[in-house]
Amino acid sequence: MTFKALVVEKAEDGSTQASVQMLEESRLPDGDVTVAVDYSTLNYKDGLCLGSGGGLVRTYPHVPGIDFAGTVETSSDARYKPGDKVVLTGWRVGEAWWGGYAQKARVKADWLVPLPEGLTTRDAMAIGTAGFTSMLAVMALEDHGLKPDNGPVLVTGAAGGVGSVATAILAHLGYEVAAVTGRPETEDYLKGLGASRIVPREELAETVKRPLESETWAGCIDAVGGAMLARVLGQMKYRASVAAVGLAGGAALPATVVPFLLRGVNLLGIDSVLQPYDNRLRAWSRLAQDLPLDKLRDMVFPATLSDLPELGAAILKGGVKGRAVVDVNA
Repeated sequence: MTFKALVVEKAEDGSTQASVQMLEESRLPDGDVTVAVDYSTLNYKDGLCLGSGGGLVRTYPHVPGIDFAGTVETSSDARYKPGDKVVLTGWRVGEAWWGGYAQKARVKADWLVPLPEGLTTRDAMAIGTAGFTSMLAVMALEDHGLKPDNGPVLVTGAAGGVGSVATAILAHLGYEVAAVTGRPETEDYLKGLGASRIVPREELAETVKRPLESETWAGCIDAVGGAMLARVLGQMKYRASVAAVGLAGGAALPATVVPFLLRGVNLLGIDSVLQPYDNRLRAWSRLAQDLPLDKLRDMVFPATLSDLPELGAAILKGGVKGRAVVDVNA
């Protein structure tokens, strides 16, 4: 039996090429559960895996796609039975393991979670790793004391996948959201998601000039890192927290320890890949409850497997707004 997949192959000169192919089901990796995939999505990591691999892909040919949602076809694990709707994010699926850019996927049962009530498989992939990470960041900030009356929350890289969902969640929960973007054309989009203020990227792009500036932000979800994160740390209110979720602006952090020592600022690292099962369930339950579906659907655009090579290159250049939902059966 065959299925359609986007396959990345590596040539002898080290270059890679992605193409849609028909594969035999016998080529799927070993695993407990076989899933008929409905939808996948596009993340920064997917862009890397679609291109040179970025050090994430070790073995070729490879099927990328770090997220998918669909229906269980077969299962050797008692937790899942044929017909169950499931979601997968993380666990290096789509990187070290064949992923969701295919009509079928086979994975370990421990990597799956049941599709939350109230969400469709399409909704789940509109959320994907980006939205899941956003919810983890919101929960981490809340666990460290963030409340709506504490003051404005800054979201950097706000027009991207993580930032879009974070903006919508925070606004829905009653927070005043300040959205950072370097693309003026996204201002109406961000305000539509609930941002009450737009902060031009250039206002925060310079390296820290002083270790502390005026106390401005009650919390921050940072998808940029680098000099912008360093600058933001010096603007946080006393005992406020920053949830770090990305490094689009670079992995180096040209900061000082002064904000941590004099203001008690917390820098919280958010990992979405190896999150424990219980916290995954908690995050997906919160997403079904606290992410307004009308806002979610407004940030989505459709894609097919054949669109992914071009979209993968675009997301690496910051050229994708919102969330791509990939219909693997189209």
